[in-house]
Amino acid sequence: MSAAIALPDSSGPDSSRFAWLDALRGIGAVAVVAEHLLPWFLPQLRPYWFNLGVYGILVFFLVSGYIIPTSLERHGDVRAFWVSRFFRLYPLYLGVIVVMLALAWWVPLRAEVPRDGSAVAAHATMLLDVVSVGGVADTMWTLSYEMVFYLLVTALFLVRGHGRSGLLSMLFAAGAVAVGLVVSGAVVAGGWPAYVSVAVFVVGLACVVSGCLRTASACVLGLMALALLLLSSRVPWLGTAVLAVMFAGTAIHRWERGGGRLWPVAVTAALVAVAPLWAIEGGWWWVQADVWLMTIALAGATFAAGMALRGRRLPRVLTWLGLISYSLYLVHHPLLKYFVEITGDLRRAELPYQLMMTALAVAAVLAVSALSFRYVERPMQALGRRLSRRSARRLQRAGDLRMPGQGARHDGVLGHEERQVPDRVRDHVGQGDAVG
Repeated sequence: MSAAIALPDSSGPDSSRFAWLDALRGIGAVAVVAEHLLPWFLPQLRPYWFNLGVYGILVFFLVSGYIIPTSLERHGDVRAFWVSRFFRLYPLYLGVIVVMLALAWWVPLRAEVPRDGSAVAAHATMLLDVVSVGGVADTMWTLSYEMVFYLLVTALFLVRGHGRSGLLSMLFAAGAVAVGLVVSGAVVAGGWPAYVSVAVFVVGLACVVSGCLRTASACVLGLMALALLLLSSRVPWLGTAVLAVMFAGTAIHRWERGGGRLWPVAVTAALVAVAPLWAIEGGWWWVQADVWLMTIALAGATFAAGMALRGRRLPRVLTWLGLISYSLYLVHHPLLKYFVEITGDLRRAELPYQLMMTALAVAAVLAVSALSFRYVERPMQALGRRLSRRSARRLQRAGDLRMPGQGARHDGVLGHEERQVPDRVRDHVGQGDAVG
């Protein structure tokens, strides 16, 4: 994601230039919603020759990796990056948590959520999956890898190691293969990784934002994120592969701008493709060779098609879905749970009734997502934007923050990319697909 939030003007030049990214998010969002909706509402239509949810999250992570590091580089403003991250991610995230806790008397929280302080600590950092803590909402676990990526990118930026995206993507991809061969799960278990990580996270980010020991603090945070990814993740090879995909997205952007080569992306794709085939921790249907390879191929082809169509006019519905993709990502799974709690099990219902309930559920998800974007996300983004600008003005007067060679120009990409959050899939309908 990006450094400073600036909501795009739909009539401005950047909105058409980067509409393909929103369209990709729209496609990814629809895929994830379909992966969660079909097993409950229309199980006979669920595809098994590829995984809709994993396909969607791979598209999301490619988009995220494509733009986040270069956006930070263009602004050169680490403080604004983290201010924007907080106001972009946390308000809706916390709102969903509050609602789900308030309704836990009706739909109990998942068993994977610890009933102790480790759950609070893990949710505070969003590092849920890399400390092996289940999220209050099923899809929250994917935010762990976004947060790990932010921490790594910040550290790399401050030590001027951010230009080696191709190498990093290959290293993480090779690491996914190696980790899968030797690690069967979290090496470091228990609640203490969550407690330690929240303390390091809070103190470290306070230093990064304030400027006190910024580079050293960012390096500590990056090393912590890497250690958690490798040692305490629920599925270490998968998390490492996700980081490989994200850095591959960055490498694609550098190649497109003439600052790198494309062959590291091909090597990364090949390594990620074979990572689960011999992994000790595997066995889910979606990591079987034919399904996994088809899912990766479709995600890569979708991203390539989006790039080929950049600058062209795209369906407004896709760009709109991309606009609300974070809300769609966070609210759809809880809403589907509540909907099924009211309607009862629909898997054996008559087809006309299934279709009617599906239409109602989709309408409800879209409506609530649009409202949460309008009344939660957008106002909080605007607040974060104002604070970032105020901070930037103070720092310009103090001559403090910008890296050498980084101008203070407005970057239309930044606000555009604030709408990106990836999705992945968990199916808790008894299909046996859940990761962890």
